[in-house]
Amino acid sequence: MVQTLRQRVEDGFEAFGRWVTHRAWLVLVLSLAVVGGLASNLPKLVMDTATESFLHDDDPALLAYNDFRDQFGRDELVIVAVEADNIFDKAFLQKLKRLHDELEEKTPYLDDITSLINTRNTLGREDELIVEDLFENWPEDLDRLGEKQKRADDNPLMVNTMMSADHTIATIVIRTDAYSSEGHSMDDALEGFDDFDSPAQAPPSEREFLTDAENSELVGVVQDIAYGYDDTNFKVYVSGSPVVADTLKRNMQTNMKRFTLSGIGVIAVVLLVMFRRTSGVVLPLLVVILSLLGTLGMIPLSGRAFTLPMQILPSFLLAVGVGASVHLLAIFFRQVQRGMNRHEAVVYAMGHSGLPIVMTSLTTAAGLASFAGAEVAPIADLGIIASAGIMLSLFLNLTFLPAALSLLPLKAKTSARADKRHDRMDNLLSTVAEFSTRKSWAILAVSAVILGVAFAGIAQLKFSHQPFTWIPTTEPSRAGLDFIDQRLKGASTMEVLVDTKQVNGLYDPKIMQGLDQLGPKVEGLDIEHVTIGKTLSLADILKESNKALHANDQTHYTIPDNRDLIAQELFLFENSGSDDMEDFVDSQFQLARFTIKMPWVDSIYLQDVDKILTDTFRDTLGAGVDLTVTGMNALLGRTMQATIYSMAESYIIAALVIGLMMIAFLGSVRYGLVSMIPNLSPIIITLGIMGWLGVPLDMFTMLIGSIAIGLAVDDTIHFMHNYRRYHHNTGSVEIAVKETLLGTGRAMLVTSIVLALGFFIYMFSTMQNLFNFGWLTGTAIILALLADTFLAAALMRVLDKAHLIPDDKDY
Repeated sequence: MVQTLRQRVEDGFEAFGRWVTHRAWLVLVLSLAVVGGLASNLPKLVMDTATESFLHDDDPALLAYNDFRDQFGRDELVIVAVEADNIFDKAFLQKLKRLHDELEEKTPYLDDITSLINTRNTLGREDELIVEDLFENWPEDLDRLGEKQKRADDNPLMVNTMMSADHTIATIVIRTDAYSSEGHSMDDALEGFDDFDSPAQAPPSEREFLTDAENSELVGVVQDIAYGYDDTNFKVYVSGSPVVADTLKRNMQTNMKRFTLSGIGVIAVVLLVMFRRTSGVVLPLLVVILSLLGTLGMIPLSGRAFTLPMQILPSFLLAVGVGASVHLLAIFFRQVQRGMNRHEAVVYAMGHSGLPIVMTSLTTAAGLASFAGAEVAPIADLGIIASAGIMLSLFLNLTFLPAALSLLPLKAKTSARADKRHDRMDNLLSTVAEFSTRKSWAILAVSAVILGVAFAGIAQLKFSHQPFTWIPTTEPSRAGLDFIDQRLKGASTMEVLVDTKQVNGLYDPKIMQGLDQLGPKVEGLDIEHVTIGKTLSLADILKESNKALHANDQTHYTIPDNRDLIAQELFLFENSGSDDMEDFVDSQFQLARFTIKMPWVDSIYLQDVDKILTDTFRDTLGAGVDLTVTGMNALLGRTMQATIYSMAESYIIAALVIGLMMIAFLGSVRYGLVSMIPNLSPIIITLGIMGWLGVPLDMFTMLIGSIAIGLAVDDTIHFMHNYRRYHHNTGSVEIAVKETLLGTGRAMLVTSIVLALGFFIYMFSTMQNLFNFGWLTGTAIILALLADTFLAAALMRVLDKAHLIPDDKDY
C-alpha cells in the first residue's frame, strides 16, 4: 500500500527523532548556542510606555505631533498641585517658593517651570511694556499680598492653570525638554547654528525625543522632592501624562516579574502532578525558560522596545511553550512505562506527536501573527515577537527536549496509586466520550442557544482606551490625576496649529480676532463626554499687551484692529525679556499654536473631537489657513481608531489563515470548516460574556480573540488528528472519540489547565487591564477544552452519520 502524505511526514519525524538521539550532545550544544546568541541582547532591552509609541513612526498623526514638538517643544506636562486653606497666605507662599526653587534646581531635563511665584505679570508704566514675574523681587512683596492676589484674580489665564478660582489650590507646571540628551553635548547643539538665518530655515530635527528612561528619571526626582513637602495644609499631588507613563512602566515591571515567577510555579506543580517525575518537571521548564530568554532577546535585536502590551509575553510563552512539551512527554513516558528503551521512545513520540506539535505551534503563531499589520505599533510588535517566540519554543521542543530525553537514564515506574489515579481519569474521559456521542443533538442544541445568547452580548460590546484607568486608584499618580481633573478642569491637552501660509500672517487683525473668538467658542463646545477646561493662544498675550499699553485699563483687554499696532505690540512683548511668546508662535509669525486644556477621558470620545475642532476653526478663521489638530489627546484618539480597525482586521485574518491551515492539515474542506466551529465558539462566547458584563474592548482585551483562537485550535488539532486515525482503523465514531479522549484527552486536559492558570494568575495584577485580560483569556481556554471534548465529538457523530466525512481510505 502506497504511503499517504501524512504517513510520509510522520515517518520523517521519526527519522528526525532518530537523528537527534544519535547526535544528542551536538543538538543540545547547538540549541543552547542559538538561545545564548539571542539572550545576549537582553542587556539592551528597554521599556517604552510613552503614548506616542502606540503609533508607527510613519503614522500621519505621529508625524504631525513630531513636527509640533520640533517647533514648540513637548506638550506633556508634569503638574504639582498643592492644596491649602488659602494659597495667598504668607507661610504657604514661602513654602511654595522653596518647593519651586528646589524643583527648578534639581529636576533633570527641565525646559521650563511655572507657578504663582514666577507666572507672567504684564503691565504698563507710562509708555513702557513691563513683563515680570508676579512675585518679582521676592520676598519684599510679601507685605503686598492683597495686590498680588488682585492681579492674579484679574488675569483670566491664571484660573485653572496656576490656581483654582477659590484660592485653595496652587500648581507648579513643569515642562521637560523635548529631546533626549543622550549622545549630544553643548557643542552638538550649537554645531551649524550660524548656517541658518532662522529656525524656520533649519532642517527637521533628527534628534531622538526624550527617552522613556529619562522621563522616569525626571518623574522620580520630581516626586521625591514634591512629596517631601507634603504636610498639613500643604497637601501635594503629582501627576500629568509623564507621571502616568512612568507609573504604568513601574507597574509593568512589577507585574512581569511576579507573573513570570508565578507562571513557572504553576507549570511546575501541574507537571509534577501529571508525570510524577523530576525530569517531567525540569525539562519542560528548561524549554519554556530558554524560549522566554531567547524571545526577550529578540526584542532589542529587532530594534523594538518592550511596550505595555508585551507585559503578557512572558506568561504567555511559559503557558504556550509547555503545551508542546506535555504532548511529547506524555507519549514518551507512556512508551517508557511499557518497557521501550528511551531512544526508541523518543523516536516513537516524535513520529506520533511531531506533526500535531508543529501544526499547533503554527496555528498559535498564526493567531498572533494576525496582529503584525496592526496600526497600533505595540500590538504589531507583540504579534511579530510572540510569533517568533512560539517558533523558537517549537525549535527547542523538537531539538533540545528529545536530545535531553535520550540522554537521561529513565526507567518504568510501577505504582498502584498511580494506576488507580489513571483508572479514575480514564473512567471520566470514557464517560465524557459516551455522553458526547450519544447526546450529540442535545449538545448541538444547547451550544446553539449559548451562541445565540453570546451574539446578543456581542451586540452590547463597547470599545475603550483609557490607559490612566488601568492604574489603581490607590496609586499617588492616579489620585493626583483625578484631583487635577476634578478641581482644575484637566491635566491633558489637545493642540490646534494654525498656519497662515505667509510670513507675518499672524499680524492680520482678522486672524488674531478669530483666535480670540475661538477661546469662548471652544470652551463652550457641547461634545459628548468631553469637557473643555481652558484655552490658551497668542491672542491672550496680545490682549495682555494691549491692556498694559493702555494704562492697564481692563476695557482694552482686546485685540487691536490695526495690523501695524498688532505687530508693534507683539514686538514690544517679544523684546520685554519674556520667552513666553515662543511657546505660541514660530519665529516668522506664520504658525500659531492654540492649546486646549481638558480632563482625561476615554479615547473613544476623542475620535470626533478632531473634526469638531477643525470645523469650528474653519468657520471662524476661513479657508485661507491650514489647520492641524495634534497633541497628546489627538494621539490617543488616533490610537483608539487604530485599535478598532486592527481588531477587526486581525480577527478576520486569524480566522481565515487558521481555517485554511486546518483544511490543509485535515485534508478536507468540509472537515476543516467544521473544525472551526469548536475553534471560534469559545471566542464568540467570551466576547458575549464581555458584552453582558460591560467589560470594554481595549488594547488588551482585543488581544483575546486572536490569542484564544490560536490556543483553542491546539486541542482541536490533537483531537482531530487522533480521531481520524482511530476512525480510519475502526470505522466507529463512538470508539474513535473514546480512544481519542483516552489517548490525547489527558494531555489536552493538562495543557488547558496550564494555559488557563497561566492567564488566570493575571487576576492578581494591580492593573485592571491585566486583570480583565487574564480571566477572560483563561475562560476562553476552558471553553475551548469543553468545545473540543463535547461539541467537536458531537459534530463528528452527526457528520459521520450523515456521511459528510470524506472516505477515510484516502486519508
